[in-house]
Amino acid sequence: MTYKQMKWLILIIPTLTIGLWEYVRHEFLLPYISMELGNWLSSVFVLVVTLLFIMKLFKMIEHHQEELSRAKAVQVVLEEREKLARELHDGIAQSLFFLHAQVTRMEHMNQAEGLPLEQLKESVYRTNDYVRQAIANLRHAADADENPWLQGMGSLIDELSLETDLQIETNWDIEDSQLSAKDKIELLAIVRESLINSYKHANATSVRVKALSTKRGWMCQITDNGKGFDLDKAAGSNRYGLKMMKDRATNMSWQLQIDRKNRGTCVAIVKEG
Repeated sequence: MTYKQMKWLILIIPTLTIGLWEYVRHEFLLPYISMELGNWLSSVFVLVVTLLFIMKLFKMIEHHQEELSRAKAVQVVLEEREKLARELHDGIAQSLFFLHAQVTRMEHMNQAEGLPLEQLKESVYRTNDYVRQAIANLRHAADADENPWLQGMGSLIDELSLETDLQIETNWDIEDSQLSAKDKIELLAIVRESLINSYKHANATSVRVKALSTKRGWMCQITDNGKGFDLDKAAGSNRYGLKMMKDRATNMSWQLQIDRKNRGTCVAIVKEG
């Protein structure tokens, strides 16, 4: 029985009880009981029916409410786990990848002078900072305006340029007023993931980030010169980053288009309306 049906029964049962009693009373019992006794019995019958039926309906409603509360509690836990997964993937996992790449470079340079120890120490420091920030973000609401948008984009590009040999060209023509605080957070995360994928999976050497205003909104494209990938196989494999990009775009009501070209991949994020 649905919650709506139970509410209607609670409203209808007392009315039906009174109507049925009055009909029986006037049709069959009027010669045998007085008016005062009939009125008193009306109250008794309504009370009995309430105790027998409506109280059971109330218990069923309470049970539904408890199940709903448990479902909401589970949903909150799942949302926190998803948020933690995003924090770990966006910051810690990618930072550790950079750290691994630097260690690999050091192994190849073991006979050369000037090993990049300072860069390695900086990567370790950033990893620790990401851990602290992820924990803080889980405990407190994120401050979307803590860092200016373009500064955050510039920091991302500088980090990638410093720690990889990826050449990144940017052409950013979206007005800051066109992006809400939420837009900036989600778009930066998708751009970051696309750049990481270009270097880590497509073996690209150059990437172009182009963003422009459109008649109905804006569009951001990330195009690389890598080897590309099979989108169907990637969707079926354990590629959390690709899934996260799609989830972010869906949650923001954006269009996410991924096209493999002859010599590279183009990721387009489009907002309309």
